[in-house]
Amino acid sequence: MRRTLAGRNVNAIGLGCMNVAWGYGNAPAREDAVRLFRQALDLGYDHFDTANIYGKGVSEEILGEAIMDRRDEFLLATKTGIIVDGPRRGIDCSPEAMMQSIEDSLKRLKTDHIDLFYMHRFDPKVPVADSVGALADAIKAGKIGAYGVSEWSSAHIREAHGVHPMAAVQTEYSPWTRNVELGVLDTTRELGISLVAFSPTARGALAGALDDPLVLEDSDLRAGHPRFSKENWPRNIRLIREFNALAAEAGVTPAQLSLAWVLSRGDHLHAIPGTTSEAHMAENFAAASMSVPGDVLEGVGQIVNHQTVSGHRYPEVMRGTIDTEDF
Repeated sequence: MRRTLAGRNVNAIGLGCMNVAWGYGNAPAREDAVRLFRQALDLGYDHFDTANIYGKGVSEEILGEAIMDRRDEFLLATKTGIIVDGPRRGIDCSPEAMMQSIEDSLKRLKTDHIDLFYMHRFDPKVPVADSVGALADAIKAGKIGAYGVSEWSSAHIREAHGVHPMAAVQTEYSPWTRNVELGVLDTTRELGISLVAFSPTARGALAGALDDPLVLEDSDLRAGHPRFSKENWPRNIRLIREFNALAAEAGVTPAQLSLAWVLSRGDHLHAIPGTTSEAHMAENFAAASMSVPGDVLEGVGQIVNHQTVSGHRYPEVMRGTIDTEDF
């Protein structure tokens, strides 16, 4: 299954590149991460998505080392805007900060252009026309091919698109995170903007990757997320067991069923699951070529949805940085 993203025809399933540097427990050895990215290209992945904050640039550096000798084989996306630098924490999408970030990312990535450059969060301190105008200038200069936004509301997406056409909106979307259905899904479809789903297997919960009882490393960001808490996980694991049983009946893995469900939500949908496992990476990629019956996909929505899942998708401290409509 191939779909259009930032003017390119790419596989509907791309590779999220956070896990190799940060996020879900201890990162793999650098040589293993390099091998993973090269194996992804060999499998047919042609959409790699990273960000400047993933391991404070480490993810970009690994991509630069691993696959830039095959630069014409893939669409490269990265992001900017989230500041995590000791006491300097927050969001900065000012033109000056973004232009510097582009240069820094290009250097780490060892390339002269980024195909798709996202504002990682909405910055209420900067007029939309100013931030989008700066990215339009970067497009004219050939530094980036197109721009996108991550976790923005429908209203702000429309405002930005009116300044300069937007290529993509990236946000969390899976059977158990449905915020985009409050507006962003319809807005992107109407405006002809690609919708790129991160965490499409519910941060591993719908990938058959988590156990009961749940044990997470201290370095795993999910340990602080409400849905994985001691209070909510026992209720959520019951849904996951039902979901896993449905996948088994359909002859697919849980991850493949979750990915198929996401891609079924519209022809403009893309998914970017992340992993540090070559086996899981191949499993995810195969989902794009699978045909899952409509009644099975409907069953997914009945089992796992906003009403049945326990806990918010983000801890309270992070909720204030999200512009996407919320339940």
